[in-house]
Amino acid sequence: MNWRLRCVTLVVGSLLGASSLCYADAPGAGVDPISASSPALRIAAVHSHARKLSFDEPDLRSSSALIVDETHSRVLFARRADVAMPIASITKLMTALVVLDAAQSLDEPIEITRDDTHAGKGAFSRLAVGTKLPRGDLVHLALMSSENRAAHALGRQYPGGLTAFVAAMNARANGLGMTHSHFVDPAGLSSENVASPEDLSKLVMAVSQNPVIRDYSTDKAYAVHAGRRMIGFRNTDSLVSNPGWNIIVQKTGYIAEAGKCLVMQAIIDGRTIVIVLLDSFGKYTRVADAKRIKKWMEWRLTAELANEG
Repeated sequence: MNWRLRCVTLVVGSLLGASSLCYADAPGAGVDPISASSPALRIAAVHSHARKLSFDEPDLRSSSALIVDETHSRVLFARRADVAMPIASITKLMTALVVLDAAQSLDEPIEITRDDTHAGKGAFSRLAVGTKLPRGDLVHLALMSSENRAAHALGRQYPGGLTAFVAAMNARANGLGMTHSHFVDPAGLSSENVASPEDLSKLVMAVSQNPVIRDYSTDKAYAVHAGRRMIGFRNTDSLVSNPGWNIIVQKTGYIAEAGKCLVMQAIIDGRTIVIVLLDSFGKYTRVADAKRIKKWMEWRLTAELANEG
């Protein structure tokens, strides 16, 4: 199998600094150079001499994917990584980031109103109109359980209202160098909320620096007081309950136009890895793809150690 190796320069803010980065461009992988101007992730592609690599690419079913070894500043795999696609509830990572950037009180109560309701498939919510919850609980539910009304209420209660909030989302994306991204709502129910896998890797790296987002997005379960009753919620990502995974931050997403989506930062074989999976077909494909990536990386490490020995 002939592979083409591309080398690039990577700057990941103060986290990684500048370093050389290489990734394999396998036939049919759909890998294109990553290009963005960002304090979080700046990559300029240049070509190197072709050579034969000893590792096959992971067998993934998601139509777009990106795997970044953040520890060693390397892109391990990319498929349609620069193509903007609907991202559904992955949007809520940006929603939480903008809310927390604004330093609004997490204890301030916010009421769910009819303005937070949305008709149509995928707009399900367990928060009834009239429910009052602290802003922190709404952030928690938006990240952990992908609560749509919670996310919309957070945007509505932003200084200047929903219009100002969406503008802040796009400004934050621009600041991160997310050049293929655009946001129109805080919940991700619109198919006009789009980003490329490259852009989402930058977003994941940015939110991983926020302890609130890390804790809330990886919480397994949470219950809130809604009037006189307690409502229990569970994480939409089953991998957070899997003892074989060490997930730092994650978010799932789904609308019909986006398919099943999953982004995460996890520790695999002692390395910090960012995984972006978009447009996975079927209920379990995104989780199965993540598991395939983990096994592929473990096999690579075993092979590398054997070669060194």
